[in-house]
Amino acid sequence: MFRAKRRGKGPRDAAAIYSATVDLLVLNGYEGLTIEGVAAHSKVNKTTIYRWWPSKDALLAATLEQSHILELTVADTGSLRGDLIGVVDQVVRMLTIEPGGRIARAALGGLDRPGLSFFVRMFCEKRAKQEAPIFERAKQRGELAEDVDPTMVVDLLAGAIWFRLLVRQAPMPDGYTEAIVDAVLTGLRQSS
Repeated sequence: MFRAKRRGKGPRDAAAIYSATVDLLVLNGYEGLTIEGVAAHSKVNKTTIYRWWPSKDALLAATLEQSHILELTVADTGSLRGDLIGVVDQVVRMLTIEPGGRIARAALGGLDRPGLSFFVRMFCEKRAKQEAPIFERAKQRGELAEDVDPTMVVDLLAGAIWFRLLVRQAPMPDGYTEAIVDAVLTGLRQSS
């Protein structure tokens, strides 16, 4: 977890600071986000912000952690295919409904920044733990071989969505989510 410089839950106006950070990120992108802008937008003195977060990256990582904007839930649909379609659909919604898409682009753009790369690693580790039951259930039902790497499966699925939406900036046609899941599952069955 990315910690603030000081001990405690954060300044009294933390909610306003987090809200301002998201608002300005959506409006101006990562490069246009500044501590000074957050201070003005939240009506909090910038020294208060710097007292808790030493940099823009630290503030953004804390904001992402606290806001739960990038949170996904993992449902049990009764089948591996259904579970994976549910996860992929959530990734699509996260990336297409603001502020999730802008925040995801900011996080990707800041991967070379220590504060944000730490958050992204933490986000990925958390997601892997949340998604693990999908693969455990699938193995118990005999839908998946024991040696299948869940991280590879999620990388293939999420990577296809992230690339299409964020790199190619192409729309998601009807049935695309299901087609991606089916393509990956077909490949897994053929390699078993």
